[in-house]
Amino acid sequence: MDSDHSEAVRQVFRNQLPRKNDFYSYKPPPEQPPPAAGASVCLQLKSGTHLCRVCGCSAPKICSRCHQAHYCSKEHQTLDWKWHRQTCSPAGDVSDVIPDHSFLFPEYEIVIETEDEVPAEQEEEEEEEGEHVDSVGDASEEDLESMAKHETREDEIFQRFKAKIALEPEQILRYGRGAAPLWISGENVPREEDVPNCPCGAKRIFEFQVMPQLLNLLKADSLGRSVDWGVLGIFTCVDSCALGAGYVEEFVWKQDVTDTA
Repeated sequence: MDSDHSEAVRQVFRNQLPRKNDFYSYKPPPEQPPPAAGASVCLQLKSGTHLCRVCGCSAPKICSRCHQAHYCSKEHQTLDWKWHRQTCSPAGDVSDVIPDHSFLFPEYEIVIETEDEVPAEQEEEEEEEGEHVDSVGDASEEDLESMAKHETREDEIFQRFKAKIALEPEQILRYGRGAAPLWISGENVPREEDVPNCPCGAKRIFEFQVMPQLLNLLKADSLGRSVDWGVLGIFTCVDSCALGAGYVEEFVWKQDVTDTA
């Protein structure tokens, strides 16, 4: 997904491989401690396309001095020079020093757990706490009644959202293929016709959502660009079609925190 200050551009792609494939090992990686301090960590693939040392994208450019470090652009080569110059020589090993580029997102392990149900009495308490309507000054009785109903409904939705995530405040993804998303607001919720069909002709259904807590872990503000969301709902092909060997674009719906206002 990509985003900017003004008009956000959001894209999500699906790629599905059988467990036995030509790219990844059939066996999961071993659960063992990280290498001891000072151990060399290889940053380049031993075969296949070369990847940029900075961002991991395809790297058609190469360091003219050592012919070992690969980059996607001159800008990333310049950015990496602080680290690469320590080993930049024909006899050097570019994997000896791990770059620490601050604009890259940190890596984490995602732990998957089944969600517990929220106790009914807790949901009732949360809803009662949210049933409060501020004074709006001079307004007609009809307008006050309409606003009160709207705010009460929004409060209930938001309180239900908070009650659900309170069981695991640090959750970053909620997976439930075919289930109902947990929206943060009653505003800007997609209708069935808002979700386009897959290019194969099949409908798309909800599969998972990205939670706002992920922004804190990624330290998105350190990028110097505005990145924000309330809920990102991901809808994928109900048939999990295979359209070629590459990536298939799916559909993402962005609900902002401001939609709760």
